[in-house]
Amino acid sequence: MRFEISQGFRHDPRPVDEAYADPALYPTLVGLPNLGNLTVLSHERQGDRAELRVHVRFVREFSPAVAAAIDPDKLSWVQESTHDLAAGTTAFRFVPDNYADRFAASGRTHIVGHADGSRRTLTGEVKVRAPLVGGRVERAIVEGLEEYLAAEAALVDRFLDG
Repeated sequence: MRFEISQGFRHDPRPVDEAYADPALYPTLVGLPNLGNLTVLSHERQGDRAELRVHVRFVREFSPAVAAAIDPDKLSWVQESTHDLAAGTTAFRFVPDNYADRFAASGRTHIVGHADGSRRTLTGEVKVRAPLVGGRVERAIVEGLEEYLAAEAALVDRFLDG
């Protein structure tokens, strides 16, 4: 399932992009819907390039039919991201802890300025291979990401406020 999700920020593009490349941001992202237990596993930075690995757990409830095919307690992954701060882009992929044969996700972000600050757009694809319920799981993951990212923007702005 292809997706496109946008977030709005009060801050200019570069500081927002820098925040996502900063491992100090992730421990502040608590109490948000659908994703939890964000733990930075590694961080490397050289000039305008940063690489992060963050462990993420999906905590949204599934319908009984979906939960029979995909155990929600086993839906977690390492988000690997490569940030090009000069270009305002990030490439990411989710490396699943479980279900590696059935779950894959990857995409890109791009951030641009606008009159009220900046807009960050995520485009990508989530693939879940599970008979009869794969599409429902994909929709649940994308809907969960949409809800999470809408709430996350305010915390990133607060992080940048200091």
